[in-house]
Amino acid sequence: MPKGGKKGGHKGRMRTYTSPEEIDAQMKAEKERKKHEQEEEEGEGVAQKDVAEDKLPGSDSEDSDDEDSSRRKHGVEGLIEIENPNRVAQKSKKVAQIELDEPRQLSRREREEIEKQKAKERYMKMHLAGKTDQAKADLARLAIIRKQREEAAKKKEDEKKAKEAVVAAAAAARGVNSMSLK
Repeated sequence: MPKGGKKGGHKGRMRTYTSPEEIDAQMKAEKERKKHEQEEEEGEGVAQKDVAEDKLPGSDSEDSDDEDSSRRKHGVEGLIEIENPNRVAQKSKKVAQIELDEPRQLSRREREEIEKQKAKERYMKMHLAGKTDQAKADLARLAIIRKQREEAAKKKEDEKKAKEAVVAAAAAARGVNSMSLK
């Protein structure tokens, strides 16, 4: 059985809440402290400011102060300064710093997609001009089909003429027969 039994666990403790008065007092104290710091900065000269920064341990620049205050240090991290070459600090860029004139670098997939589209357009132009192997084969097949259709039309026309000649000959023979009977 764990220490303290079922009822004595750490999860069953009462929660304590900060009263609104205490929160207001903390906010006022924070505002006063910031005002006091701003007045000190404005009152000091540039030379005095440099001397004050030299006295502070571990303050190389204002940027490092901002980073240190925004990131909470754990364990001995505050005592030992560690520089990890693999750690990349995220730096946010302002809109004014971003250059819109600079061409955006395309990824390999985007480049390949654009090249594929251009190649397809080039092929279609050459195909329409009749310069590709497939276009030449299509045109040759089309010429053969046209020739076959022309031959079929001529054959049909010849059959039609032959039929008309047979009909005319039959009509003439009937006319001769009908004359001989009279």
